[in-house]
Order: sequence, then C-alpha cells, then structure tokens
Amino acid sequence: MTVKTKTTVAVILSFSFVALSAAAGYAADFSIVDGQTVSDQAGRRISVARPFERIISLYGAHTENLFALRAGDLLIGVSPHEDYPEKARGKPAFSYHDDPERFLAARPDLVLVRPMIDRGYPQLVQRLEKSGIAVVSLQPGTVEEMYAYWEILGLLTGRRDRAAAMKAEFTAAVDRLRALTTAVEPKRRVYFEAIHSKMKTFSPDAMPVFALEAAGGINVARDAQPVRDTNIAAYGKERILARAAEIDVYLAQTGTMNPVSVELIKAESGFQAIRAVKTGQVYTVDERLVSRPTLRLLDGIFEIGKVLYPDDFPEKAREIINEAKD
Repeated sequence: MTVKTKTTVAVILSFSFVALSAAAGYAADFSIVDGQTVSDQAGRRISVARPFERIISLYGAHTENLFALRAGDLLIGVSPHEDYPEKARGKPAFSYHDDPERFLAARPDLVLVRPMIDRGYPQLVQRLEKSGIAVVSLQPGTVEEMYAYWEILGLLTGRRDRAAAMKAEFTAAVDRLRALTTAVEPKRRVYFEAIHSKMKTFSPDAMPVFALEAAGGINVARDAQPVRDTNIAAYGKERILARAAEIDVYLAQTGTMNPVSVELIKAESGFQAIRAVKTGQVYTVDERLVSRPTLRLLDGIFEIGKVLYPDDFPEKAREIINEAKD
C-alpha cells in the first residue's frame, strides 16, 4: 500500500515485549527499502512521503522510544496505564478494545500497536485499512532488530538523525559497560529465567541475554533453542537441575508475564540443589528493563551488573548510562 497524501493515515507498528513473544512469534524480516519505504513483517510496504504528525501508541515501548526520539509532541494518545516517561501519563488513553470509530474520531495519521493486534484483532485492523489507514506490523526480537526498529520510527517521525544518534549512544555505552568487567575473573555463570511456570529461558540472541552478557555474565543456558521462532526457549527443570552446580546466580525477569518472586523460586521443588539457591544468589529484574527494545536496556545491564559484580558496577556505570540517555 502506498501513502501519497497525509490524509487520515495510521501506521500500525507491532512490537511485543518478550513475554508475549512466546505466543506471538516472529514473522519475516522488516526494513527500510529504497530509503523511504517501510517493509513490515506481514509483507506490507508503506511509502513515507513525509513524517507523520498525529500518533497514537498502543504499547509502552513505542511511547518510550518516541520520547527518546524527541517526538513525544507528536503523540495524541497512548495505551492505558503507561507510566514512562512521566510525560506520557497526561496523554489520552486508547485501547485496541476500543471501537474503531474512536480512533477515527481522533484523526491519527500513525497508530503504533503490537503484533498480536494484527492477528488477534482483525476486525480493528480491517476497519482501519478500509478507512484508508496503512497498517505496518513489526516486532524486534534482538538488539540488531531493535536498531532497525529505531530507524523505522525515525523515518516515520522525521527523526532519522536522532535515531542514528540513539544507536551510536547506545552502542558506545554498551562498550564502556562491558569494559567494567573485562578483567574480572572468574566470570559469574547465570541461569536467566523467562517464564517460571513453564521453566523457560531466553534464546541466546535475545535482548535479555544481550544485557546479561554486556554486564559480564556467562549464560548457562546458551544451548537453549527458541520456541516457534521466538526469543523464548524451553529448557525444563531437568536441564536446569543438570546444571545446578554451574549456576552461580539465578536471575529471573519479573513483571506481567512472569509474576515470580525470589521466595517462589527458592521454594521450587528440587531447586535447593542449585548452587545459586544454596548461596542465596537468586535475584529478579524488571522485565521492562531487559525485554523492551528501548534505551532502558542500558538500565537492565546496570541492574544485572550490580548483582553480578557489585564492586565493578559503581556510580561510574550509572554516569555512563545517564550520558547515553541525555
């Protein structure tokens, strides 16, 4: 579909945080084609004649990235219960459960959602398309895909230079954070839990594992295989316990899709054999800091680094992150 004018046009960008990816899955590649055309994961192509100016974001990561791109003023609506950044709280709330007419009445020219909406709410998508609204579906699962995501958001909002700067600042900060533990030996070995109830971890190229390794940790489950082309990997209790003696630190993301606690992990049948449980080295980290494709992935690296190497992740690490996010 080609957009030739700036009439009421909405582009639906679909990204899911990692917990949803187990159900949603990743589709085809996405990219910018010929400099001005967005190619999405559903095979759609949208030619961006000029930046969009009235945007509704239905996922927190989109909202967060638009503010990071300095395009927060373009937002006319966000998803319910968004609390970061603070400026997002004052925006009108929209939900994919709303009647499509509510979206049309707001006259957006760009709507940002998650991939489950493309597949799970076809009535909404079809109504938008019938109203001349372009739909673009995307979902980054790795850091490299996150860079492409930022670039696409930059194209759509007229902030391509800022998107390039975000990538440069992020990569430079990661290099500096990695350097903090380069000389530390031995490195701490970590099992990183994604979904406790299903004994699942992350695939080796997932963003949470990137954060772990950038903090100097060794991923014990590096042989994990992704489930249905997602960044979630089935591991199972038997495999975890087979590595019980190797696990110096047991780390779990916690949040909406993994409402787990340190106490629950320690009480899990058989887990008393795990070295980390025996030594009290069980920790949780907010999934929004390790699983969302935003600059706050740096905060995830910092939080993990403090757990693994408290003497090597001092305030200097926080200074590095603050400089990158300014």
